[in-house]
Amino acid sequence: QVQLVESGGGLVQPGGSLRLSCAASGRIFSIAAMGWHRQAPGKQRELVAVITRGGGTNYADSVKGRFTISRDNAKNTGYLQMNSLKPEDTAVYYCNVVMGGYVHWGQGTQVTVSS
Repeated sequence: QVQLVESGGGLVQPGGSLRLSCAASGRIFSIAAMGWHRQAPGKQRELVAVITRGGGTNYADSVKGRFTISRDNAKNTGYLQMNSLKPEDTAVYYCNVVMGGYVHWGQGTQVTVSS
């Protein structure tokens, strides 16, 4: 059993910043990749960013230059630093990890960007 707990979401004004965290616990043996997806109301879930165990990263075009994904392998924790937030970044953000060929998901954290 693997549990992922996201934190750090909230309400922020346009141009502001938030840092999301994703803590993995339970039967953790080797996390191949950690990622963040988001889902806005009425839209499909989309990839935001992903980071491999070796530190390779990939970002959605819409967040490049504004968001930074990182991970602490020793703590089994991932992070998403979000800067210069825009109203269109409003969504529920989900953490996921790829481990043993399976994808595990967190419960999501709401990010709202509004003045």
